[in-house]
Amino acid sequence: MQTDTRLITFKAKGIRTSMSQSSLPLSIIWQDNRTLSLLDQTLLPLELRYEEQQNIEQVWDSIKQLKVRGAPAIGIAGAYGLVIGMQDNVELSTAEFLAELRKQADYLNSARPTAVNLSWALERVVNKAGQSDADTAEALLSIIRHEAELIHEEDRQLCRGIGEHGLPLIKEGMGVLTHCNAGGLAVSERGTALSPLYLAHEQNISFKVYADETRPLLQGARLTAWELSQAGIDVTLQTDNMAAYAMQQGLIDLVIVGTDRVAANGDVANKIGTLGVAILAKHYNIPFYVASPSSTIDLSTKTGADIEIEQRHAEEVCEFGARRTAPENISVLNPAFDVTPAELVTGIITEKGILHPPFAEGLQQAAS
Repeated sequence: MQTDTRLITFKAKGIRTSMSQSSLPLSIIWQDNRTLSLLDQTLLPLELRYEEQQNIEQVWDSIKQLKVRGAPAIGIAGAYGLVIGMQDNVELSTAEFLAELRKQADYLNSARPTAVNLSWALERVVNKAGQSDADTAEALLSIIRHEAELIHEEDRQLCRGIGEHGLPLIKEGMGVLTHCNAGGLAVSERGTALSPLYLAHEQNISFKVYADETRPLLQGARLTAWELSQAGIDVTLQTDNMAAYAMQQGLIDLVIVGTDRVAANGDVANKIGTLGVAILAKHYNIPFYVASPSSTIDLSTKTGADIEIEQRHAEEVCEFGARRTAPENISVLNPAFDVTPAELVTGIITEKGILHPPFAEGLQQAAS
């Protein structure tokens, strides 16, 4: 469906991020109980542009095209997307409204299969409506709107908790490596893996971050390096295949990454390349931590082998900077994520504390 995309700017709306010592924009803006605007992260760092989401098809496309990305952020966007999709259905009966709500949720969930937060948020909104005793579609719409807003606010609290529990890991003078983007752009505000770094910076702890560029879509270069530098944090960008060199040279003391899904046994799915970083960290005896809100823990997935890995378009690998860099008709392998086995993970930082191996019992408690 063609959409009339309306753009808004960060300054024009007077929207301010709550992150101290930073001028970072918010990735998701919900206004007036009915208007959803998403920061188009595919344009960063060169252009700061918001797109007002006119319909559910546009929200689906924004998630699929990575305009909004990061497991918590797409969960929040999906929840609000349901509200957008159902706002014009208040003339339906309650039974018809609930049936359409389930249909719309299934549609949105098809945008990206690996990150569990999307399906979790959609299911939570649908269940809340289904369990209510509302007798009109308008009342059901109010219920799902409130639930989406709760998911958004809870994510803010989760990020703050992860930052507080991860803060003691950040020591004076250390080098911290991170892969992909698990910062404020991937969630509601401070981020997951980057949240402890922002808190440490606010407390004047001196440290250096090494950000992998994260091929093929360069989330580390375009997003992580950008947001850390905006916050005044000492950050050095490196290509993915330089991580081993940095570790060998003694530049890295700690690795912190985010995750899109944590299986019940502690296996973690994260951006492609994370597994290689974890193997290197193990070889060089460097602690490897994963930052995960409890909403990303999927106890129904027993191990990482059960996680569906999203396969993306060949063009992402065959082009660089809008210029083709591979032969025509070449076969391409382009998984968006890989799975790091639990035995390579030193600890999982949640909003409730840091979990250590074996993870099964701790994950059960964190998810409850």
